[in-house]
Amino acid sequence: MKASRDDPGGDAAPSNEEHMRDAGARPSSARPAQGVRLIADGMLGRLAKALRMLGFDVAYDPFIDDRELIRRAAAEGRVLLTRDTGLVCRRDLPPHVFVRSDHVPEQLAQVAREADLQLDARGTLTRCTVCNGPLDMADRESVRGEVPPYVYQTQREFARCPGCGRIYWRGTHVERMRRRIEQLLSEGT
Repeated sequence: MKASRDDPGGDAAPSNEEHMRDAGARPSSARPAQGVRLIADGMLGRLAKALRMLGFDVAYDPFIDDRELIRRAAAEGRVLLTRDTGLVCRRDLPPHVFVRSDHVPEQLAQVAREADLQLDARGTLTRCTVCNGPLDMADRESVRGEVPPYVYQTQREFARCPGCGRIYWRGTHVERMRRRIEQLLSEGT
């Protein structure tokens, strides 16, 4: 959802158009979403990205093995999100949510219920959707030439991920995401 780099943590490489849109931004001083830390297994990349868009700290590595996933969840105090039926049978499993649905909106609703997360717009767009780092506000002039000219002309606020360098700005999909959150909340999440 940034301008130039490939998406190493996503389910599929985004289109050039998606790279050129924003994911919105707020400074890293914004309150993280409830302080809850999560880790998602390799089957939940789209859920991890959606939760990051909502401001949650979600570790995700599609290539991590089960033993390392469990070790990391326990060592870092993260709630494990998984779709792996074999993994949930292990005795050494830390706090976890077995995600039943294949559809991200339903996954979000279930995780919100079972991990006691508050889905709202306050935490949106405070984390990098690719590397999970907190975003820092970027001086507008510093992003000139790194964003499309139209975006530079029409946007006033930008943020940069200090970890991977991606640049974010508020785009039309931010409003669509907020409407979807409201819809999920009205459905009882």
